[in-house]
Amino acid sequence: MLDVNFIRKNQALVEKSAREKGYDVSIPELLSLDDERKTILQDVEQLRRERNEIAGQMKNGKPSPELIAKGKEIKNKLTEAEPKLDEIEAKVNELLKRVPNIIFDDVPLGGEECSVEVASWGEQKAGGVDHLDYATSRDWVDFERGAKVAGAKFYYLKNGLALLENALLQFGLKKVLEHGFTYMTVPDMVSSKVLEGCGFNPRSSEQSDEYFVEGEDLAMIATAEMPLTGYYMNEIIDEKDLPICLAGYSACFRKEAGTYGKHTRGLFRVHQFNKLEMYVFCLPEKSPEMHEKIRKIEEEIWQELGIPYRVINIAAGDLGSPAAKKYDIEYWSPVDQKYRELTSCSNCTDFQARSLNIRVRRENGDVEVLHTLNGTAVSLARTMVAVIENYAKADGKLTVPEVLRPYLNGATEI
Repeated sequence: MLDVNFIRKNQALVEKSAREKGYDVSIPELLSLDDERKTILQDVEQLRRERNEIAGQMKNGKPSPELIAKGKEIKNKLTEAEPKLDEIEAKVNELLKRVPNIIFDDVPLGGEECSVEVASWGEQKAGGVDHLDYATSRDWVDFERGAKVAGAKFYYLKNGLALLENALLQFGLKKVLEHGFTYMTVPDMVSSKVLEGCGFNPRSSEQSDEYFVEGEDLAMIATAEMPLTGYYMNEIIDEKDLPICLAGYSACFRKEAGTYGKHTRGLFRVHQFNKLEMYVFCLPEKSPEMHEKIRKIEEEIWQELGIPYRVINIAAGDLGSPAAKKYDIEYWSPVDQKYRELTSCSNCTDFQARSLNIRVRRENGDVEVLHTLNGTAVSLARTMVAVIENYAKADGKLTVPEVLRPYLNGATEI
């Protein structure tokens, strides 16, 4: 979330950024509530000081009836004031959660259609095969039995496709390790504090895309970004230890609500898939540089796989709440003759770190909120779609991209 003092000093900027992102928030209401909170807090703190003074005096012998009466009066006032403070602090925090991050100056304004292509690679070919028909015909995927076991849009991977998924993971892992990332496996569930601190919608929201555990304060993760963000929750990291670059591998669970009008065929949009996620904690002044580094790694991966793509600077109206800037990488689908979303990388500045109290201690001793960034190394389900569309042969075989062959016993085709 944003700092309320920053909002107070930059009200016009915050309101403009929220409008550009399409968020309906009342900044005047927030600031008015915060003023009320400050007044009540001052009263409560004064009462607490008086209570402590009286408690100290009572230790010095038998207290007078007047002192006892004064102590009871203060206790009664605190009993009334402290719940009011808790209530208004909760209201302020709830409104703060609705205020999205500030967008960078170079973010295009407008909706999804206003996003700007900033780079491209590879040839826009025609042809290819439908990945679902192809994988089903080769007994590589089974959606029918997946639905029988868990419901629609769940599936089993088998034979060549299961091996291809593992090869893609190993290749992606090799790339992130080469770039200095620390590999981690992560919990498949997080608390509501972590989920909301990352900027995802709470259980009560109609827009929530997560699966929640009934009777528990837990949600299934939609991305390893969630547990990776929470790793340093309520901690202070020394400046000399930054940047910290983590790579988390996990299953991802998404309801995929609100997908009307979006491409949903086969493996492209499912309720569960595996993903290797990059995550960075860094100094505030270094986050733009780290954003470009993550993007560069993603581009290297798709170039080495030989998958044509373009990079999109996402427009403000299509940005989520936490991101100040986001790139999408879209692969060229020779089947559909259009670009389709493959991966993304976001600079969330101090938005997530402030919510989860993750800070850096500067060399001079100052402590401040650090910056966080995230980016997809390999989203395995969609990457398999792209590989099949680009590498399936007329004879029914699949040419193995050269960089994947070491992880498939040197096979050139499967």
